[in-house]
Amino acid sequence: MIFLFTLEVITHCMLLTAASVFVSFRDCSHFFHMRTPPVGIRGASLKSICQRFRDKARYATLYDSGRRLALYSAYVFKKSDGQGRVDTPWMFEPQLVSEDSGDNMRELPLNDDTPSLEESQAVLDDYTDAIGYERGPLNPDQHQAELDDKSSTYTLTNVVPQVTDFLDTSWNPYLDAVRRRLNNFCHGQSYVVTGTTVSGSALWREKKERVAIPKHLWLAYCCPWFDRNSPHEVRFMFPSYGSYALNQPTGHDVAEVPIKDLESFLKRQTDIDHDLAVFPKGCVAENLFKRGKRQNP
Repeated sequence: MIFLFTLEVITHCMLLTAASVFVSFRDCSHFFHMRTPPVGIRGASLKSICQRFRDKARYATLYDSGRRLALYSAYVFKKSDGQGRVDTPWMFEPQLVSEDSGDNMRELPLNDDTPSLEESQAVLDDYTDAIGYERGPLNPDQHQAELDDKSSTYTLTNVVPQVTDFLDTSWNPYLDAVRRRLNNFCHGQSYVVTGTTVSGSALWREKKERVAIPKHLWLAYCCPWFDRNSPHEVRFMFPSYGSYALNQPTGHDVAEVPIKDLESFLKRQTDIDHDLAVFPKGCVAENLFKRGKRQNP
């Protein structure tokens, strides 16, 4: 019994020191408000990825490797001029391939023939003949300021198939509106979670179902410290607000709603549990949260 218990403890410790993709977001929990990831999001084979580029964690992604679809990416918004990078090569996530492949995302080969890579995640070939779809990022480069942070968004574990018309005429303009709003009125850190719901459709390649196509795109942000003298048409969208939109060629206007309304909407989706919470501890400043806990044990 003592030997079995010791073996179990050793195995647990080995898991905790393995690549973060197989354990939790413990190495990049600072990308979540109060270091607390969303709860209530389901998937066939979920992987918690600390997206690392040049030996630094840049953001966090919950990835369903069975459907080769990112369910959400979480990041800290950085005030930005909205410019994107145009010279960054597409990368893949070695942590999904094997535990000893390294933690840093790596550039994709032009002609990929690595079965273990294709089995674990989407590759460029999956999008080659995907007429009407684009690689749409969840953590967009225009929401980052430093060049390395922008570059780190160009990994296929951070993008999902988005309908071209939806991305160009609806979602990208909305992301820019969020950028300008947070630039102008958020005085502290702003935590953003951008996610998907699953439609049942997929991109196919060589007669195989490869990448799940999202039914919706959604976004939620939390900025506890904001400009309380901002115009009325903006002030009600702080400290937190959300949005969702259909990923389809028409009828894809973005609906902006309070976080509770976003959560209520998402709970009606098949890949979401009824206990869903995007910001499980609410959107309040951390020192106020701790003070409240002391006063109300």
